[in-house]
Parts: sequence; C-alpha cells; structure tokens
Amino acid sequence: MIETDLLIIGGGANGAGIARDAAGRGLKVVLCEKGDLASATSSASSKLIHGGLRYLETYEFRLVRESLLEREVLLRLAPHIAWPMRFVLPHDTSMRPAWLIRAGLFLYDHLARRRRLPSSSTLDLTRDPAGEPLRPDFARGFDYADCWVDDARLVVLNAMDAAERGAVILTRHECVSARPRDKGWRAVLQGPDGDEVEVAAKVLVNAAGPWVSKVLGGVLGQNGPDRLRLIKGSHIVVPAIHGGSQAYILQNPDRRIVFAIPYQGRFTLIGTTDVAYEGDPKDARIDAGEVDYLCASVNRYFRKQTRPGDVVWSYSGVRPLHDEGAANAPTASASFVNPSTVTRDYVFDLVGGSEGRPVLLSIFGGKITTYRRLAEHAMAKLGPHLGRAAGAAWTATRPLPGGDMPDGDFDAFLADLRRSLPGLPADLVARYARAYGTRCRVLLDGATTTAGLGQDFGAGLFEAEVRYLCAHEWAQTADDILWRRSKLGLEVGPEGRGRLEDWLARNVECAGARLPAPVRRAAPPVPQATDGQGLLRSAS
Repeated sequence: MIETDLLIIGGGANGAGIARDAAGRGLKVVLCEKGDLASATSSASSKLIHGGLRYLETYEFRLVRESLLEREVLLRLAPHIAWPMRFVLPHDTSMRPAWLIRAGLFLYDHLARRRRLPSSSTLDLTRDPAGEPLRPDFARGFDYADCWVDDARLVVLNAMDAAERGAVILTRHECVSARPRDKGWRAVLQGPDGDEVEVAAKVLVNAAGPWVSKVLGGVLGQNGPDRLRLIKGSHIVVPAIHGGSQAYILQNPDRRIVFAIPYQGRFTLIGTTDVAYEGDPKDARIDAGEVDYLCASVNRYFRKQTRPGDVVWSYSGVRPLHDEGAANAPTASASFVNPSTVTRDYVFDLVGGSEGRPVLLSIFGGKITTYRRLAEHAMAKLGPHLGRAAGAAWTATRPLPGGDMPDGDFDAFLADLRRSLPGLPADLVARYARAYGTRCRVLLDGATTTAGLGQDFGAGLFEAEVRYLCAHEWAQTADDILWRRSKLGLEVGPEGRGRLEDWLARNVECAGARLPAPVRRAAPPVPQATDGQGLLRSAS
C-alpha cells in the first residue's frame, strides 16, 4: 500500500505539471498513466507555445493574455526544448480586412509584457524572402512572434522533475478503481503484467484528458458535468514546401486557420483540423477528408502544391474541451457543436471536502501553453483540503531538467558544448543539446566519440541515448523512443527500428527501469488559501 497526499490519474501535460508543482511544495505525490507519458493528446499538438491569435475574435482576452505571459516563462524554464519562431500571415483580401488583422496584432503585442519576442510588423511579400514560396497573388502580409516547443519532451521533463522531488511516477499503470475510504481515496492501479498496486490518497486528481468522463463514471463511479466535447485535431507531415525557419499561419474560407511549420529540418508540419469526435480517443485517426482539407489549405497559398500522396506521416489527438453552450443546445450530441467555437480554456470540477467527503478535482479542457498555470490554479484550489501546510507557488522560476544553462542562453551553451566535444558530429551534439540540455552530459557518460556511444540504430540514434531514455525517462518501447522522446521516427527506417526492438527485448531490465525515489527536498513557505469549490474557470 502506497500512502500519498495526491493521486493523479493521467500522464499528459496537465497531470505531469500538477505532479511537479505538488512535489515541489513538499507533498507526497503518485502519478499513474495507463500508457506512456504524453502518449495521447499531449504529443499530438501543433508543437506551439502561443497566445492563440484567433481567440481574440471570440473575446477570450484572459486566455490569450495568460498564454502570452506563459511564452516568456517557458522560454526561461526550458530554453533547450522551446524557442522563438517567426510566423508569417499572408493577407487574403477576400477574408479578414487588413485593418482588423493589424488591430488583432496590436492587441497581441500589448496584452502581455514581452522581453524576448519582437513585435509584429507589416510585410511586402514581393520583397521579403518569406514571400518567395507563396503564390504571386499574395503581395502583402504580416508577421509576429510565438514559440515552438517539443510537446512530449515538455511532459517528460515535468515528470522527471516531479520524480526528483519525491513523486512516484507509474507509467503503464491504469487506475481501475477508486472509492472513498477513511476521508480519502483507496485506489487500485493495474500494471502491464496484471500486478496491482493499492494507493491510499487524501486527494484525487482526474487529469485523464479525453478520458476524464470515462474515469469519472467507470473508475470513480461518479457523475460529472455533461459539457465535455471531444474534438479531434489532425496534422500531416510532408516534404518541405518552403525554406527558412519561419512558419506560416493561413486563413481559410471557413474562418479557421492552419499552420505550416518547419519540421525536423526537411519537412513541413501542417495542421490542425477541428472535427467533433465521439469514439474512443485511442482510436482517433486522420480521415481522407481531413487530409484533403489540409492539402487544400496550403495549396491556396504556396507555389509548391501538396497532394495526399505526399504525406509521409500523420497524427491525430483528441482534445477534451469544455463547452459552456452545451447546456442550451437542443441535445447533448457533439454534432450540434461547431468545434472551432468551443473554448480552449480550462475548467475545474471540484467536489468533496465537506461532511467527510473525499476531495476530487477533475480537469476539463486546456492547452499545452497554459499547463503550468493550470497546475498552479489546481494547487491553489486543493491546498485547503490537503490537511497540512503545502508550499507556495514556485514553478515559474525553476528551470526544467536540462534547462539550467547560464543565463538561459542556449546558443552559448551549444557553442561551448561543441568546443568540448570535437570528436562528435556537430549535428549530433546540436540534437543532444536541444533534446536534453545540460542533461546531455549524463547521457554521454564521458563518451567523446561515436565509438563510445555503443550500437548505432541509424539516424544518429545510439545505444547510449536509448539507455539514458530507459533509465531516466520511462521509455520502454520503440515508439516511446522514436516518436515521443527523440522525434527520430521519420529518420530511422524499418531496419533500424527492428534492431532497436531487438535491443529492448534483450535489455528488458533497462526498458522496465523506473526512477528511484530520491531524497525529498525542503518545502517552500505556505501559500494563501483560496476560496470556494465547484465549477471554476481558470481565472484566478
């Protein structure tokens, strides 16, 4: 039996963020995830930390401002996996007028203070290099700054930091039941071999993402708000349709926008769609209509035309969004909801805490940009119910693992790393620096040439990296390593994947490794208690 303050169900961005925050406050934390960390929605994003320019049209100013503020925070916390990116918006005169776009960009520039990101500007696409890949009828445009992030690594780094602060992270452990007991919860977690782990928790957090309602009804035996809308978002990856490091934001006749983003050096990532979804989220796949939609979106703007046959990879994720308009809809069916109008804000459903009822916090909605603030708000709501002092908010100033480089200067860190490792290929050193930051020294374990890195699986994936990922980042399968931890799935071919799977099978003790619980750190001061219970939008 494991006794803990918090049991968190769900190993996506929200669950890992809350685990890190709570563990750093001196609380005992257990996080369980039925699959791999970030194996669902949190690794199926557009890989952006952004304010959400289009949300200004629906007057979600608080959400946009919070998101804009978080850009700067995450650039400080994780300069290795997050960096600024220029976005180019070609102006289509048949859609939003130029004055409206300028007004929106003015708000985007000024809703939150910027330190590292430039302001927006107007472009002459007939002269600016960003106009070269575009069709000649787009002569005018705008640009602004947002940020790229490695979404799956962001989740893993939060889980790592939580574990290093004392949290127990149990991947591939599904919570199969949880019932009230002794003013708390008694939960049963089932591991991959059918082994069971019992957990006694004071508070339970349901951060199961698109499965949040399923956990409420099937695992906890409780009813929740009937306002969850599952929205499928799909992306495609094609050979690069433009050069340069800039991304493009493209308006469409349905008033949605689609991004075209440089990806892995020689590809373009195109997305996303918004489709109401009613099946099991694990079965979500892109359909032919979505592929056609995304191809048509970029073909309206780019000289180089994209066909469905050009798609080298696609992925789909299901976003669990809270639809406030559902209560007034003629039925509860998602078919009555325009997916693009459902807010990306997050909502808490907090029950219990009185008359001996155990506390349960369920999380609906959210976006990866605001996961850290969501965690802070969650802890503010839960603090009064934990039965003992919990520390104050702290995550805005402490770098994530690997992000503790001098002055947060990634370029200087990379230059120094390359100078110290002349025997390793420069592009390999750059990839290690980007993925692992200062932790790449742990990965290298003294190796200074590729000969010291062990077996080569192809595309720069060596045994040393695989061992590190298994030992420190809960990786167990080829998919964990190729698609979520390293993003080398497009580069390592079937032969290399086969060698990797053989290695993992031979080194099962490594592939099943978990981080040991380290020495607990001292808790910071106690925060102020917050008010109330019940359904709460994310605003403080």
